[in-house]
Order: sequence, then C-alpha cells, then structure tokens
Amino acid sequence: MAVKVNVNKDLCIGCGACTGICPNVFAIEDDGKAGVIGAVAPEDEGSAEEAAQSCPVSAIEIEK
Repeated sequence: MAVKVNVNKDLCIGCGACTGICPNVFAIEDDGKAGVIGAVAPEDEGSAEEAAQSCPVSAIEIEK
C-alpha cells in the first residue's frame, strides 16, 4: 500500500530529525524547513513513519 507524506511548513522547525531517519524521503529545503523530495518507495515507508513519529512538533502527516 502506497503512502503519501506531507510536511506542514507552519509547524516544522527544521530540526532535521526526519532527514536523519529517512533521507530518501525528506530534505531540508531553502526555507530551512523539511520537505518531501519525492514519492515514498515501499522500502522507505517504515522509516517515513518512524520520522513522523519522531518529529518533535508533529509536522509530518502520513496518509495511507
């Protein structure tokens, strides 16, 4: 099952936890906040969910 990932820029503080956990999906963008860099491959779904759970401000939303 494919998942869709979104970063709420209003909540993101740019701490980089998501990029450390799942660098294939997240990157810090020019605005200093995290962004999604592409579609989530099946092998990255688990780490994307871990990144969402690890976000200190709950800025990552995952839709299944």
